[in-house]
Amino acid sequence: MIRLEHVTRIYSTGGTELRALDDVSLEIQRGEFLAIMGQSGSGKSTMMNIIGMLDRPTGGRYLFSDQDVSQLDDQTRARLRGSTFGFVFQSYSLLPRLSALEQVELPLIYQGVRDRRRRAAEALVRVGLAQRIGHRPTQLSGGEQQRVAIARSLVVDPLVVLADEPTGALDTATGHEVMELLSDLVERHGLTVILVTHEQEVADYAQRTIRMRDGRITDDSGAPRTEGPTEGMEQTTA
Repeated sequence: MIRLEHVTRIYSTGGTELRALDDVSLEIQRGEFLAIMGQSGSGKSTMMNIIGMLDRPTGGRYLFSDQDVSQLDDQTRARLRGSTFGFVFQSYSLLPRLSALEQVELPLIYQGVRDRRRRAAEALVRVGLAQRIGHRPTQLSGGEQQRVAIARSLVVDPLVVLADEPTGALDTATGHEVMELLSDLVERHGLTVILVTHEQEVADYAQRTIRMRDGRITDDSGAPRTEGPTEGMEQTTA
């Protein structure tokens, strides 16, 4: 479903070139749960931004369902991005004055969907927040806020969920709950989940792990794993 072919991303600052991605090739099948690991500056977030059509490669090709999205204009890319991808971030990115229901409705407002309230409520039920739909972020725990963010990513019926350090601001137990929820999206609903993390305990939930360093893929586990997540996942910090 997703294929990167010799993708390079170069940023130019003050006459200096930074090669964030360096000749990266990767295939991701529909229904995979993939973790991308690496330290800061390894290129993992740049790769996620390109996969999510938030950025364009400097060189190489990015194909989604055999379509070369690198060549699409901005409007077409935005439309495809909005209907194909759901995004989950470490900081939740919730608006302080909106209820959980209103937060989840937002992507549907941008798309002009009429029955958005029903769909938003269903998405919140799906992540276990049926009793919290009227609550604002200050009335929700960190884990509940991240569940709202996940519901917001699901309400557009995406093919792919991109999660960037989704447990980074959570305690250990809550982090496990969020990862179990993401795993369920793959196992029971057939979604493709691509996770960026620097924590092995988080990556262990994925079926496949790739490791990055200096803009290159240095290791790819290749096939789904059979073992479960590592016990005692440590708390990560924001």
